[in-house]
Amino acid sequence: MPDLTTEYMTENIEKLISNPDIYKWNQSYYFNFYDRHKKTGGFFRIGILENVGEVNCFAIFFRDGKPLFTRLNMNLPYTTQRLDPGITVAGITMKATRPQQTATVKVETEDFYAELEWDLIHPMGDSIALSKSGENDAIAKELTYVHPEGFCNVKGQIRLRSNETIDINDKGFRDLSVGPRNWTGLIHYRLAWPIFDNGVGCVAVHGITTQGDSYQKILHDGESWLTLDKIEEVITYEDDDIGFKQVHWKVWDEKGRLWDFTGKPLFRWMFPYDSFMFVEQMMEYTLADGTKGYGMAEGGFSFPWQGNGN
Repeated sequence: MPDLTTEYMTENIEKLISNPDIYKWNQSYYFNFYDRHKKTGGFFRIGILENVGEVNCFAIFFRDGKPLFTRLNMNLPYTTQRLDPGITVAGITMKATRPQQTATVKVETEDFYAELEWDLIHPMGDSIALSKSGENDAIAKELTYVHPEGFCNVKGQIRLRSNETIDINDKGFRDLSVGPRNWTGLIHYRLAWPIFDNGVGCVAVHGITTQGDSYQKILHDGESWLTLDKIEEVITYEDDDIGFKQVHWKVWDEKGRLWDFTGKPLFRWMFPYDSFMFVEQMMEYTLADGTKGYGMAEGGFSFPWQGNGN
C-alpha cells in the first residue's frame, strides 16, 4: 500500500485509494447545480465505504420547488470503481473526463434520463488544508483528510418520462473527499456554498462536534482561494427545527474583507442515514451590495435529537 500522504491522496483522489486501517474509510464524489432560468436543480453523491463493504448514493432533481426525480440508496454492495475512470451505482454514472477539471453525471432509468457536465471555473481548493484549523480539528480528524472543491459551469440535458426536455446551462459546485467518515462524532453542522454573479464563491461550514466547534472556511474572490479568518452565522429554522427558513452569514477573508450575505430556500430534501440525517437545500443568496448568487445550504443532525445548534 502506498504511503497515504496528503500529496498522494490529492493527486489520486479521483482514483481508488485504499486504507484497511480505518474501518469507515470513505471516498466520495458530490455534485450540485441550479439553473435559475429553468428554476431547475439537483444534488448528487456517491459515497464508498470500502472496509464496511457498502456504497451509498443519491440523485435528486427538482424544478420550481418540486421534485422531478428522486433516487436514494444507502446500503448498496461495494464496488472497486471510482470517478476515474468511471463509476456506476444504481443507474447513476459519474465519470472524470479531465482529471480534477471536468466530470459528468448521468442518470438513466426507464422513465428518466439526464446527462450533465461540470467544468471547473477555477482549480479546486482543498477546504481542509486552506482552512488551517490544525490536526486536532474534528472535521479534519473524523470526516475527511482531503476535501478539494470548486464551482463550475454546468451544462447538459434532462429528459422526463413525458419526453419533455430541459436544457441546463448555469453553475454548480462539486467536491471530492477521501478519509474517515465518522458521523457519530458530529452533533450538528450547517453550511453555505453560494456562487455569486460577481465571481465570488464561498465554502462556509460550521460543525458542532463532541470535541467542540469545527470549521471548513474558504472563499474564492474571483482571483484565488483564500482562508476565512472568521465566520458568524444566524440560522432561522422552520417550525420543525430542521429546515432553513432564512440564513445570514458573515465571513471575513484573510485580507480582512467582510462578505455579508443572506439566503432564502428554493427547495429542500432530507436524507436519512441511520443515526444521522442530512437536509439539502438549494438557496438564493444575496450579498450586502445586492449581488445575487445560488447554491447549497445543508444541515446535519445527529440522533437521538441533540438540537440544531441554535
